[in-house]
Amino acid sequence: MQTIKIKDLEQFYDQEVLIQGFVENIRNLQYVIFMIVKDETGKVQVTIEKENNDELVKIVEDLTLESTIKVIGKCLNSPSVKLGGKEIIPKEIEVTSKSLEELPINIKDKDKTLRETRLDYRFLDLRREDNNLLFKIETTFEHALREYCINNGFMEIHSPKISASAAESGAETFKLDYFGEQACLSQSPQFYKQMAMASGFGKVFEIGPAFRAENSHTSYHATEINMADIEISFIDSFADVMDMEEAWLKYAFSKVYEKYGDQIQKEFKTELSNLDVAFPRITFKEAKKILKEEYHFEGERTDDFERKEEMLLCKYAKKKYNSDFIFVTKYPFAARPFYHNLDEEGLTNSYDLLYRGVEITTGAQREHRVDILVNQIKEKGIDPESLEFYIEFFKYGCPPHGGFAIGIARVLMQMLNIDNIREATFIYRGPTRLKP
Repeated sequence: MQTIKIKDLEQFYDQEVLIQGFVENIRNLQYVIFMIVKDETGKVQVTIEKENNDELVKIVEDLTLESTIKVIGKCLNSPSVKLGGKEIIPKEIEVTSKSLEELPINIKDKDKTLRETRLDYRFLDLRREDNNLLFKIETTFEHALREYCINNGFMEIHSPKISASAAESGAETFKLDYFGEQACLSQSPQFYKQMAMASGFGKVFEIGPAFRAENSHTSYHATEINMADIEISFIDSFADVMDMEEAWLKYAFSKVYEKYGDQIQKEFKTELSNLDVAFPRITFKEAKKILKEEYHFEGERTDDFERKEEMLLCKYAKKKYNSDFIFVTKYPFAARPFYHNLDEEGLTNSYDLLYRGVEITTGAQREHRVDILVNQIKEKGIDPESLEFYIEFFKYGCPPHGGFAIGIARVLMQMLNIDNIREATFIYRGPTRLKP
């Protein structure tokens, strides 16, 4: 007999079915036992009348919560049952695994267990309904990102995760002692995306891991992240990149909202972002002026934003444009990598996309002219010889191009009103966490 997922039981009313799942709850009353069984798709009530059911009663009375079982029985549509009316009257119950009686964390109420303890027992923590929904949403979100790219003529690439040079700061890399020369885990597929442009691939994307050896303990940083990267050729300006990202994100968000919008509002107590308005765009200089005049706040950095400034700018975007998103453009070169293209004033043709108070994307037009690129490498105090393999990409014709990268967990964290990236990551890796 084939196992039926609980969400599909409505198709099998008045038929004998086989289900498998975890035991969530048992109510042992005088004449009847009610048992709630869950799988990744939903929950069902299993009802055991005690009279003439001694064998089934003994099995259930010996059960512990979170054990796994097989149940064969008749599926009924019972309006009095709260779980959508789904009820099974069992004729066979098989215990496939038995849980220890005392669980190390509280699955039903996460606030009753310390976060670090829950992360220690992440496999149990993930059994919560909100976590189950979170990773269904992530699956839909990533699928939609990929689907948009495929539908719009992108090629998917898989860049190496072991690199000879850092794409960002060499101080934030995980060093590897294996190849007889300096190597590190990749912080970004940036160099290889640009190589694809020099290869004539036109438009590429990648969804995969990146590694940042930051000694950061904030609520929105991790040492291993899942990133979606885009690079496109023959652009006229970085505005083309922003246009593409806005359309891409609106497509993915709309797919998530279409499938899970009601559940997001109910489970995560958050409103859905307005996708009908254009993402507002302001320059870095304008943003600093707004912060000073509207909110009387001046951050210590003159070339970048502090977290509070990002939050205030998103507050401004929500109030003025009814948008949860805002592009900030034209950052000073001091705050940007050497490969960002510069305008005539020496500002970068780059942007950050802020979403509900947090930066989720850095994007830019890249410098594709080899002589200017080498000068910018030197200006950053980097020896061009250390990037010789990268510079080769631009010596034999390379189109004007640009792109961006986005951290999947950080987006989901903001979308679903989750307070910490540790909760929005399947298995979190940080400066003090290497297990499970």
